[in-house]
Amino acid sequence: MDRKNFIKSLAMFPLASTALRLSALEQMASSLPATDLMPVLFVGHGSPMNAIEDNRFSREMKAVGKKLPRPQAILMVSAHWETRGTLVTAMEKPETIHDFGGFPKELFETQYPAPGSKWLAEETRKAVTSTAVGLDYRWGLDHGCWSVTKNLYPNADVPVIQLSLDYTLSPQAHYDLAKQLYALRKKGVLIIGSGNMVHNFGYVSLAPGHENDFNHPFGHPWALEANETFKKLINTGDHKSLINYKSYSKATQLAAPTPEHYLPLLYTLALQDKQDDVSFFNDAPVAGSFTMTSVIIGKM
Repeated sequence: MDRKNFIKSLAMFPLASTALRLSALEQMASSLPATDLMPVLFVGHGSPMNAIEDNRFSREMKAVGKKLPRPQAILMVSAHWETRGTLVTAMEKPETIHDFGGFPKELFETQYPAPGSKWLAEETRKAVTSTAVGLDYRWGLDHGCWSVTKNLYPNADVPVIQLSLDYTLSPQAHYDLAKQLYALRKKGVLIIGSGNMVHNFGYVSLAPGHENDFNHPFGHPWALEANETFKKLINTGDHKSLINYKSYSKATQLAAPTPEHYLPLLYTLALQDKQDDVSFFNDAPVAGSFTMTSVIIGKM
């Protein structure tokens, strides 16, 4: 089953004053003193329906959002924005993109009106020296972004920008690029990678007896093996093996037959400091060949 048809199948299953206040804060941002290191997240976003459903995954994301230190802005690396070259969104009011089909009307009507951040777009451009980072004024916030931020920050009152995934780069090149973003952690920026650690549409299978529940925990043996392998490598700090996941084992190859949902994990790991704590949440398999396993690096 291909990605487009599978996503369609899942269908069964005071602003003005806020904007002014955020604008004023953004103007002061460049002169703010350095902050404590912000944590970094990798979030398994799963079905877009997690943005509007009250389920175990959305509840856990909400709980994490309440524990996080308040960010100055969010830099999101989503599996759903692949480009040739590296881009960063720079518009003042990013559009909520509904980049899927076949879901209920309620999901298409959902908006996440978080402001953008020209300040963070420019800071990101300056931080990355290995390649040119272009400013984008067309993309907006895709569902890999807003289905996560809507749970973490439901009031949409934190500026959000997205950094694209250059599909011409190797996993090592993505990891190396991400390392250059480390200074943003000291400027109150929450950096989030959004994808799925295990993500293979070719082996989708809902749990027997729960065919109408995409989120019911169920994983093929190879998916469970890959998920445990990734967690072990993360816990031991073996980033080299995680970068070279394609040659690590048959299970890890099956976990990410295409790289876009896995690469955001590397962006998170690349920003790890030696003293950072590592913890997991939403650690569960769904639909046989996906895992929702999410990672927190740093102190909450």
